[in-house]
Amino acid sequence: MHIQPVTSKKDLAAFIDLPYQLYKNDPVWVPPLREEQRGQFDPKRNPLLDHCEWQLFLLEDRGKFVGRVAAFIDLLAIDFWKERIGLFGYYECIPDPQAARLLLDAARDWLLTRNCTSMRGPWTFVSQEWGLVVEGFSPSPVVMAPYNPPFYGEQLTNFGLAKVKDLLCWYISAADGYKVPDRIMDLTDAVQKRYNVHIRQLDMQRYDEEVKIIIELANSTIIDNWGYSPVTDAEVQAMARDLKPVLQPKGVLFAEDSDGKPIGFAITLPDVNCLLKGLNGHMFPFGFIKLLTGIPRLHHYRMFALGVIPEYQGKAIDSLIYRAIHDTLYTSELWMEINYVLEDNWPMVNAIKKLGASPLRRYRVYEMKI
Repeated sequence: MHIQPVTSKKDLAAFIDLPYQLYKNDPVWVPPLREEQRGQFDPKRNPLLDHCEWQLFLLEDRGKFVGRVAAFIDLLAIDFWKERIGLFGYYECIPDPQAARLLLDAARDWLLTRNCTSMRGPWTFVSQEWGLVVEGFSPSPVVMAPYNPPFYGEQLTNFGLAKVKDLLCWYISAADGYKVPDRIMDLTDAVQKRYNVHIRQLDMQRYDEEVKIIIELANSTIIDNWGYSPVTDAEVQAMARDLKPVLQPKGVLFAEDSDGKPIGFAITLPDVNCLLKGLNGHMFPFGFIKLLTGIPRLHHYRMFALGVIPEYQGKAIDSLIYRAIHDTLYTSELWMEINYVLEDNWPMVNAIKKLGASPLRRYRVYEMKI
């Protein structure tokens, strides 16, 4: 077995294709759209790469690729964190200890040449798409969420990587009898009346303006969260462009005070992964039609983000927004994954528990000194 840096279009194609080979018989994995995957590694389409230095590696064994990994540094994140933390991600590997060590050695060695003092991951070129699944390997992952086999965790820990943070997921299912607890209904009625909070849906006619509001709210609500780093205007525009075709206005809500000032928001994405199974990552010839006709009929969702500005935190505005999302999206088939919440974000963790959501999944981010 030997490591091969990705240096050509052919190498990149092999790097992108590898998961489709490794997981082709895995009934839980959902093949992402190949074009979307290619876009993550294209600086013209992914502006996050404008402030990254990166290198991709493939592992070859007897003429066949059996593993891959990316090593990179995010220069904006390093400036914000005030630590020279190197990142690794896109890790895929066969169940072989030597293969795992060769891949992780390649990532660590590359980061050392960039004077990094630690190595953290799995991390990707997509905002807040982090972590390794360590609990809850089924059901299938929701849109924009990682997936991996159980043995990856052992491969990382055997290399010397250790947990730095866990990210938690919950779910609700109307088919299983879920309903918002009565005490939350009473609480949110009182909160809405006390603070005169108005909830409204995303206005697609003012999409660009609405995106700016979301970014302003997000920056004020999650700036102190572990792992946060600033995003550029170009990244915001790219994400807004990519999400626009799948967003449903009823899944993106704003909370406004009595003066019409936005004080909180929630983004809930239709889980298009439900529609991607069977396409093997190809949009054509039938994938486009399946997505176009299927998204409006979806009842599966991922709660992607929820935030409340600091001056309204601790006032149950988050529960009010959650209830509004639930009421807006509710059908007898509603299934929603709340994905994900930092394990030590106690206000959010406790609020989700009070809402009666059930634990589903745990992602883990690892780190080691190098």
